[in-house]
Amino acid sequence: MGAGLASFGCQRSTDVSNVETAVDPEPLFRISLAEWSLHRTLNTDEMDHLDFARAAVEDYNCEGVEYVNTFFFDKAQDHGYLAEMRMRAEDQGIPSLLIMCDGEGRLGDPDGAARTIAVENHFKWLEAAEYLDCHAIRVNAASEGDFQEQQRLAADGLRRLCERGTEHGLDVIVENHGGLSSNGAWLAGVIELVDHPRCGTLPDFGNFRIGGDEWYDFYTGVSELMPYARAVSAKSHDFDNQGNETQLDYERLMRIVLDAGYRGYVGIEYEGNELSEPDGILATKALLDRVRDNLTTNYV
Repeated sequence: MGAGLASFGCQRSTDVSNVETAVDPEPLFRISLAEWSLHRTLNTDEMDHLDFARAAVEDYNCEGVEYVNTFFFDKAQDHGYLAEMRMRAEDQGIPSLLIMCDGEGRLGDPDGAARTIAVENHFKWLEAAEYLDCHAIRVNAASEGDFQEQQRLAADGLRRLCERGTEHGLDVIVENHGGLSSNGAWLAGVIELVDHPRCGTLPDFGNFRIGGDEWYDFYTGVSELMPYARAVSAKSHDFDNQGNETQLDYERLMRIVLDAGYRGYVGIEYEGNELSEPDGILATKALLDRVRDNLTTNYV
């Protein structure tokens, strides 16, 4: 499970006298852009959702896009709109990786009928993700009750959604996203309970606030979630004068990611206030590039 999504390879053939083929080495990981990094820009209509793929490539030099459903919430079943999204990504030569799904109910709702509605509300996003040629939808594992009861309820909703995901050839991946889902041990336990080959995680470097002033250790949490990872989210807020994230040791985190065997995409998710969204994305990209360069000689 920890191998993650296979990288999209890039090969270059060079004609030489002995007709040998030179192949560019695969990078340790590729860098994608999560649409949430531009949520203020999108919410103020400074940018159209349909321009996201172009911006990811031309403005930020990223290699994959991760959509957020709230920016095209009423378009999940609009095939014309989805066709335009797909065409724009294809025109840029960039893969659509996943759709982050919010606002569709609690997959671990203690009310059985509400839990079923939440599961079924996600079906249209599976269909949209398949049409866009994504590999997954990202969901939440919100619930209510004690530790073990919430695990049981979330696992029930996730398992049913994964069964539908199988029909579309898609993974259903869960992000640490507040509440008990930000407890790495709890979420890892949920994935074990689901026990489905289509179920995995999307570890977010910074989303370990359980509630109020209660935080889970970032590094422990990422370590616990990486064995199930099908995507990774590089959360960032602020940077020091050397370009390092002020709250997160990116090199330490990426060592955890790589030691788990993951070689897929790492998605930029800038949420800071000090830098503009464009500058924050570029600062995160520069940091990931530097960390990748530093670590390349340590991994094969």
